[in-house]
Amino acid sequence: MDDLRRSTAASPDDLAQRRDVHLIERAIRGELDAFNELVSFHQDHLWALVARIVPDRDQASDAVQEAFFNAFRNLRSFRGGSVRSWLGRIAINAAMDTQRARKRRPVQPYPELEDESWQPPAGEEADPERITLGAERSRTLSGALARITPDQRAAIVLFDVEGYDYGEIAEMTGVSLGTVKSRIDRGRLALRILLEPHIDLFRGGRALVAEGTIPIGTDPVLEASD
Repeated sequence: MDDLRRSTAASPDDLAQRRDVHLIERAIRGELDAFNELVSFHQDHLWALVARIVPDRDQASDAVQEAFFNAFRNLRSFRGGSVRSWLGRIAINAAMDTQRARKRRPVQPYPELEDESWQPPAGEEADPERITLGAERSRTLSGALARITPDQRAAIVLFDVEGYDYGEIAEMTGVSLGTVKSRIDRGRLALRILLEPHIDLFRGGRALVAEGTIPIGTDPVLEASD
C-alpha cells in the first residue's frame, strides 16, 4: 500500500526516470527492444538539442545516431542520476565532435523553421507582417549564432534555450563551472555585437533566442573565444 501511495504521489519526471532506469537495466541484460524503447522516448528531445548546436540537418542526424550508439555501448557506465541528462551529455559530446571535425559553417540553427508542413496559428500570430518580421529575426539570429564558436553556441543553447543550470552544463560538456560561465558570457556578448547593426529588428532592447533572451547593448568589442 505504501508503494502504491508513493507511486501515485510521484511526479511525471520521477515516473519517467524510473521507466528509463528500468529500460537501461533490461538493455544491459541484452534486451534490444528495451533500448529501442528508450530511444523512442528520447529521440525527439536529443534531436532538438543537437540540431541547435549542429544546424545542418544531415550532420545533426548523424550526431544523434552516434549519440545513441555511444549510449548503447556504454550502458554499463550509467551510475544513476537522471537518464535524460546522461543521454543529453552523450549527445552534446557527439554534437561537439561533429562540429570540430567538419568545421562547416552552420546554415540554420532552427531547422524547424524550414519545415514546410508547419502552419502558423490562427489569430494575431498569423498576421503576415508579424510572420515576416519573425522570420527575418530568426534568419538574423541564425547568422549570428553561426558566427560564434561551437563551444559558446552549445553553452548558450543549453542555458538559455534548454534551461540547464551551470552545474549540469559543466557535467554535460566536461568543463569547469568557470568555463561554462565564461562561454555563456562571451557568447552573449559576441551575439550582442553581431546583432547591433540589426537593432531595428529588435526594438525593445532584447532579442529572442528561442525561449531564452539575449540583451542587445553597446558593449565594447571583445574577441569571441573561450
